[in-house]
Amino acid sequence: MHLLRRIAVLPGVDAIEIDARPGPDAWPANADLLFALETLIHRLPRSGASSPAQDRDLSAWRPTGHARPDLIVDLCGDVAAAEAGSIWRLSYDGRPGEAGLLASLLAGRAPMMALADGSRLVASGRAGTERRGVMLTSFDDALIRTVSLLAAALAGRHEGGPATGRPGIAAPPAELTAPQILSRTGRILAHAVAQRLYHLCYHAPHWRVGWRRLDGPDVIDLRRHPDTGWTTLPDDGRRFYADPFPLDHRGETWLFVEDFVHATAKGIVSAVRFSADGPIGVPVPVLEEAHHLSYPFVFERAGEAWMVPETGSAGTIDLYRATAFPGGWVKEATLVSGVVASDATLVEHGGLWWMFATVRDAPLGAALGSGSYSDALHLWSAPDFRGPWTPHAHNPVLVDVASARPAGRIVARDGALIRPIQDCTEGYGRALALARIDRLDAEGYAQTVETRLTAGPSWPGTRLHTLNRSATLECIDGSARSPRLRTLLGR
Repeated sequence: MHLLRRIAVLPGVDAIEIDARPGPDAWPANADLLFALETLIHRLPRSGASSPAQDRDLSAWRPTGHARPDLIVDLCGDVAAAEAGSIWRLSYDGRPGEAGLLASLLAGRAPMMALADGSRLVASGRAGTERRGVMLTSFDDALIRTVSLLAAALAGRHEGGPATGRPGIAAPPAELTAPQILSRTGRILAHAVAQRLYHLCYHAPHWRVGWRRLDGPDVIDLRRHPDTGWTTLPDDGRRFYADPFPLDHRGETWLFVEDFVHATAKGIVSAVRFSADGPIGVPVPVLEEAHHLSYPFVFERAGEAWMVPETGSAGTIDLYRATAFPGGWVKEATLVSGVVASDATLVEHGGLWWMFATVRDAPLGAALGSGSYSDALHLWSAPDFRGPWTPHAHNPVLVDVASARPAGRIVARDGALIRPIQDCTEGYGRALALARIDRLDAEGYAQTVETRLTAGPSWPGTRLHTLNRSATLECIDGSARSPRLRTLLGR
């Protein structure tokens, strides 16, 4: 139903019909039971994209038989070649239908969606999810991203290519026998209990910022963690700092961070000045709104400081100007409205300003959108950073949970633009990667992921999230543990 509503309004679409007969992809026994158990254990709504459509909702789209269709979009893999002028077949990791999608998820994969017209790949993408390991949420998120991929392809916003050699190996058929359901339910319950206990003992999530003085190659040049390691910006345990953006302004270096207070569960923007020896004091609040703020993308132009913080919960991308640096921020303009965008990142290239952000889909018309926050890259361009901003004709220009979401400023190296990105394949902010931008213009976008960095001995933890630098300061962030006991004792 979401897909029908989306494509019905596309230019050039004269009529749409749906053949609602069951396809050959057998829905696994007990799959609905698994979804019901997850709904109960995780207290999930059962109104997502996988909810069954009603017959009355489909009645307006029944076949009339008056004309041979120009195109059939085969969602379940059973259309004969002679039934239409062109047939686009949808698959997940090489297997068609919803059973193919579930098989991929049960195998622990981020599903590779592919839409092929014979040997030609029309569109492809790797779907993400907001709750990896929860089959119902993962299934709904992948269906939502399937809608955005199909709608973009039908609108002619993908150039396509050969279908041979596309990534993704078919998962074995989904199977959920009674013993498997019992085993999986036991694991779900054990994980839910462990997660509850963890949240009772620790603040989660809890991020931390790492910094180092920069007097040699940076991480983008090194393509690894520095041998010197990182110094942690301390927090009081009642809050965490994340999304570090250093800025050199009027002879001083300042670090702007998301300042997330656990008690309010809301982020603000704070800043701290750095000397040659490190931070002078602790970050102090410089910008707070009624909604959550994070990812304070700060930059300088014409002697003034500007910021584009993440304001996705407000459904906008906003521009602020500092009137009393490092504070005194006032909103100058709303650059884009009506989107749930994450980590907006600006860069000048080819005589234009470009803005990168991942965007949730909104097939339900909901204010907060649907699907993953991290798998669909959208671009906008403008003659000036203040606008007006025009969406790219091919949005989303990239669907890939491993390489779509921004992770810091885009920098020029050896004649190329290098874009830090988040690899969320194994969960939000799990790894950091560096991608070379191969194409960035009004007709297309392409990138090549060259390096992947993870937490380890040089940066203990389980996640790596953001990378930024100024002339003399380089910063990253990643996960940490913050015991609740420390807060209760007032330490």
